[in-house]
Amino acid sequence: MQRTLICDATIVNEGTSRRGSVLLEGERIAGIFPSGEPLPASLIDAGGRLLPAVERVDARGCLLLPGVIDTHVHFRDPGLTHKADIASESQAAVAGGVTSFCDMPNTVPPTVTLSAWRQKMESAAEKSRANYAFWLGATNDNLSEIQKADYSRVCGIKLFMGSSTGRMLVDSEQALEALFASAPALVAAHCESEERIRANKTRFQALYGDDVPVSCHPLIRDEEACYVSSAKAVSLAGKYGARLHLLHLSTRRELSLLSADPIGKKKITAEVCPHYLWFCQEDYRHLGGRIKCNPAIKTADDREALRHALNSGLIDIVSTDHAPHLESEKQGGALRAMSGFPSIQYSLPVMLELARQGVTTVENVVEKMCHAPARLFGIRRRGYIREGWQADLVLVDPQAEWQVERGDLLGKCGWSPYEHCRFHHRVLRTWVNGSLQYSQGEFSQVSNSQPLEFLNAK
Repeated sequence: MQRTLICDATIVNEGTSRRGSVLLEGERIAGIFPSGEPLPASLIDAGGRLLPAVERVDARGCLLLPGVIDTHVHFRDPGLTHKADIASESQAAVAGGVTSFCDMPNTVPPTVTLSAWRQKMESAAEKSRANYAFWLGATNDNLSEIQKADYSRVCGIKLFMGSSTGRMLVDSEQALEALFASAPALVAAHCESEERIRANKTRFQALYGDDVPVSCHPLIRDEEACYVSSAKAVSLAGKYGARLHLLHLSTRRELSLLSADPIGKKKITAEVCPHYLWFCQEDYRHLGGRIKCNPAIKTADDREALRHALNSGLIDIVSTDHAPHLESEKQGGALRAMSGFPSIQYSLPVMLELARQGVTTVENVVEKMCHAPARLFGIRRRGYIREGWQADLVLVDPQAEWQVERGDLLGKCGWSPYEHCRFHHRVLRTWVNGSLQYSQGEFSQVSNSQPLEFLNAK
């Protein structure tokens, strides 16, 4: 059995940062040893030296974190693999410290049947470098399929209350009521009011014709569109006692729908994505359609409110909404440029840079990207550095100033809105189930990924 000792790192885990060493045996964490204390006799010879059979990783000056769990990605596989696929995007994930992902259902065909879900699971078993799970999508007429799923293996139910990439909008009031009344698992909702968006679009088309500037995107998909839809979802969840997870919050106003209670004490939870904490409306001037996404990136005031909510407990987790498109698909202004962009490779550096700037703390980054996703979804034995748990770990150099360059990008679409951004934390190594999958630009020849297991269906 492979044994690895990660020596003298700053271990960031469960709200503290402490120096120590972590022993990996096979796929599990076998021991955690505070710095300054002697190592167990099973690891050293009579002279006090580490046994030759134990691989030593010198982690002095580095941060050791649990692997990031990204519960909101679009890997475009199957059907849209000209822009991304499970192999390419999971490689970008582990290079960015993401060891587990939950992929959304708006693929071709959409993942709205158990047959389609099983096909994606089989594909990931062959191709993924990171641990994996897949959402089951809701439609106006697939409730019976949703009720048959095994939610120890399916991460939850994805509901589009606002349209985005793909055609999965649930716009039947009867279907919405039935879903919230009988949902056997967490419902994660994309909330934007179609009625409001259509009215705004008509207004801007009257001004600009079909060439509406991309800077109008946050005015078409505005605060009111988000709030009205989110409030409706919260009302339905309250009416039926359903678990609701609000995806990719983008406005100050939506925060009024949330509580700061611990995850285990509330049924309404929420996520924010790094781009809503990093960019704001002014960035459309120089980035244009590259930062066009749904919901839209909005004002600096919204960004500030979301940053505060990240620390106050109103927002529970950080996920990426990683959504690749080709650069050619990002042209054409507010009406024609496709919404979404790649982000999984740089989500952890972005969040650690925000911690460096004083927006949050490194400990809270680990809470929102590792611990809290594991608790919210009931992910078995992941998200923490604990003895006996899966060895999903990330080693980060916190003093490596660097700039994102196009040649570094690993996603299939080949571009990033973070190009030329400067960061000060670099992922050095990533272990998935005890296997070193990424090390300073090199990847393992063999994947060691596993399907995620979920303990709390409802």
